[in-house]
Amino acid sequence: MIPQPLICVNDVEASSRWYQRLLGCRSDHGGPNYERLVSGGRLVLQLHRWDVEHHHGTIGDPTLAHGNGVLLWFEVTDFDAAVVRAAELQAPVVLPRHRNPPDCDGGPNHWELWVRDPDGYTVVLASPDGTADGTWKPGQP
Repeated sequence: MIPQPLICVNDVEASSRWYQRLLGCRSDHGGPNYERLVSGGRLVLQLHRWDVEHHHGTIGDPTLAHGNGVLLWFEVTDFDAAVVRAAELQAPVVLPRHRNPPDCDGGPNHWELWVRDPDGYTVVLASPDGTADGTWKPGQP
């Protein structure tokens, strides 16, 4: 199984640029109504304009809270660089850089940064599991 999340946004092209910059991914579709963002040839996120029906009808109700209870969680191997990119984008910080779990006792032992995207969705950047102790290197499991 490969997740293929789709979120509704107000401005597909602006959101596409924001996510491409934040995640270091690229456009695989483009346009004002729908976008596919890929990394390493794999789909990581789809963006869809709220008011476009296509063949399936509208997907969401833009009057409700966007992403309430949903975290868009991305593991990034270039975590420190992604944190810098989030700052350059002036992404509002929900939770600053922190270790998960905070007590260093088991768990994923990774770094996280929680930010908000332009539409109010919470986006979590996470380093790969096992990287918070400083011994992990790219290519390691």
